Amino acid sequence: MSEAKVTTDHDEIRKWAEERGGRPSRVKDTGGKGGPGILRLDFGEKEEGLEEISWDDFFKAFDENELAFLHQDEAGGKGHKPSRFNKFIHRNSDKN
Repeated sequence: MSEAKVTTDHDEIRKWAEERGGRPSRVKDTGGKGGPGILRLDFGEKEEGLEEISWDDFFKAFDENELAFLHQDEAGGKGHKPSRFNKFIHRNSDKN
C-alpha cells in the first residue's frame, strides 16, 4: 500500500484532485448562515448530495477551518494506479 501524505499547499491539492478528475465541492445543506459546510472532492459523475464550488471558495473555507489534506498518491497492488483516497483533517495545533 502507498504511504499517505499530508499537505496544506493549495497548488498541490488542486493538482492532485484535477489529475484524478476531482472537483471542489461541499455537502449540500451543511454550513448554516452562508458557511461553506463540509468540504469534499467530487470525482467522476456528480454526486447528488454534493454541490460544486469554486476553488477560491473551497480554499477560503479550507484555511478558515484550519484543515489539512490527507491523501495517497498511488493505490497498492499491481500497476500502482493513482489513488483517490483523501480526507480533510484538522491541522495539528502543536506548532513549535
